[in-house]
Amino acid sequence: MKVHEEHKHEADKKKKLRIALIIVSTSRFEELETQKETTDETIPLVQELLYKEAKISLKETMIIPDSADHVEAALIDYLEDKNIDAIIYSGGTGLSPKDITYETIKPKFEKIIPGFGELFRYLSYKEIGSSAMLSRAIGGKIGNKAVFLLPGSPNAVKLALSDLILPELAHMSYLITKKE
Repeated sequence: MKVHEEHKHEADKKKKLRIALIIVSTSRFEELETQKETTDETIPLVQELLYKEAKISLKETMIIPDSADHVEAALIDYLEDKNIDAIIYSGGTGLSPKDITYETIKPKFEKIIPGFGELFRYLSYKEIGSSAMLSRAIGGKIGNKAVFLLPGSPNAVKLALSDLILPELAHMSYLITKKE
C-alpha cells in the first residue's frame, strides 16, 4: 500500500468530522439583525450535501458581516472549539474593497495547501470561464484544523466541497493531528 493510501486508510478509522461554516456577508447579517428571514442559500446547500456523508457533519454555522474583527473572532472561537475539525468561510475572497476575509485569515495560516486554490480555480474555470481567476480561494492549516476560504457563491461552495474538500477532509485531518 502506498503512503497516501495508508494515510487515507488510517483516516477512515477516525471519528466523525465536524465542520463549522461561516458566511461572510454584511447583507445576510443585516437580515438577521433586523429579524428578517435570511436569503442565504449556502447553509441549506451544505446541510444537504453533508446529509449524505456518514463521517462528516455540519456542527456549527454563523453569519457575520464583512468585518475583519468579526472574521477573526469567528476563527478564534472555532480554533478553540474541540468539537470542530474544519472551518470553512464562504465570502470575502473577491477583489472588491469589502472583501477582507482573505487578508484577515491568510497571515494566520501555518501551512497553505497551494493545490487546493489551484484546483478550485481550474474546476471553476471549466464551469464559469476566465472570471475564475478572480477568486482568491485558499486552504490550509491553522492549529489543529483545516481552514478553507471560499467565494460567497453557493455554486462555488458546492464545487469546493463536493470535488475537493469532502473527498480529502479525513485525510487532511489525520495528517494535521497525527502524532509523530
